[in-house]
Amino acid sequence: MAEYILSEELREAVLVAEITKRPLLLKGEPGTGKTLLASFVAEAQNLPFFRWHIKSTSLAKEGLYFYDAVSRLNDSRFPESEAMERVRDVKNYIRLGALGEAFALGKRSVVLLDEIDKADIEFPNDLLLELDKMEFFIPETKEHIVAKERPIVIITSNNEKELPDAFLRRCIFHYIEFPKRETMKNIIKAHFPKIETEFMEKALAMFYAIRKIDNLRKKPSTSELLDWIQVLLHSGESLESQNIPFAGTLFKTEDDYRVYLN
Repeated sequence: MAEYILSEELREAVLVAEITKRPLLLKGEPGTGKTLLASFVAEAQNLPFFRWHIKSTSLAKEGLYFYDAVSRLNDSRFPESEAMERVRDVKNYIRLGALGEAFALGKRSVVLLDEIDKADIEFPNDLLLELDKMEFFIPETKEHIVAKERPIVIITSNNEKELPDAFLRRCIFHYIEFPKRETMKNIIKAHFPKIETEFMEKALAMFYAIRKIDNLRKKPSTSELLDWIQVLLHSGESLESQNIPFAGTLFKTEDDYRVYLN
């Protein structure tokens, strides 16, 4: 993760979240490094890292623990087997989620709640108490899990849904702006240290010209730029013509490619 370029504004947001011990909520265009920040912070501070990739079907409880009742029921069907010893202790069927593991760890860690806006609108509110208190209760085992040290919690959102006000009040917010040209040069050099300056300038000129085109449904992001440069370098393309080689690396829909051609 040495290639992650941390802006001063983002560095300040991370610092504020650590001082206040509040979750850091990140928004910004896809490809601006929201998800990568958490692993960068964990690596930079040599901390354990737990990731919870949230889906539309995710429940808040799953980030804390999961009780595998189906496996326990299946094991109980064979009373003469060794499985019965396992069945008698419900703890054998409890699995901690990303937040649960971080709370139970006993030391500082980093937890990523990735794409929280994918879930149901009530999902963030269902985590309010646990994120505030950094503790939770497992009814099946009567265990009370309390974090000895609060983890650094980083939450990402692509703005697919509005998040509840009560949740927003408990977070430190930062919007990651799309990298300006000078910052993007540093990002490219971090990934491709031997890239020629003239070649990089031509690639950036084409890239930012594309991003200025109106009516693009999805503007190419940093990750797509890096993929494009990797392909260009591998192929030996010189970028002398006005046509964009390997355009499928930058454009993700047929409509956007047509908008560019027109």
